[in-house]
Amino acid sequence: MDIVIHSALVTVSFLGVVSEDLIPMPSRMTSQHAYEVRPRKDQRGVDLISDALPFGRLWYDGSNAISNAIGYAKFRSRSPDDVIRVYDETGNVIETHDHTGEFKEW
Repeated sequence: MDIVIHSALVTVSFLGVVSEDLIPMPSRMTSQHAYEVRPRKDQRGVDLISDALPFGRLWYDGSNAISNAIGYAKFRSRSPDDVIRVYDETGNVIETHDHTGEFKEW
């Protein structure tokens, strides 16, 4: 059994046939996450929603709910491609926060 390694693709040949499919290697592995701050349907604050959060969403209430949700999303962000969008009750984006160096770097 021959094992041939091509750019993170392992091709195993049992009968002398080797696949020449190559997987291009990105220069850096990145994962973009989108954080959404949306008003709750029950009018009790906002939800911070993202696939990067352990439980999918967090509920914020009170006078600083939106700014607290944005602050937490900036704190959790680890990718320079992450984006935070704030939506109004009708689903329109009213605010966008892109990574410009102010997000937390690890």
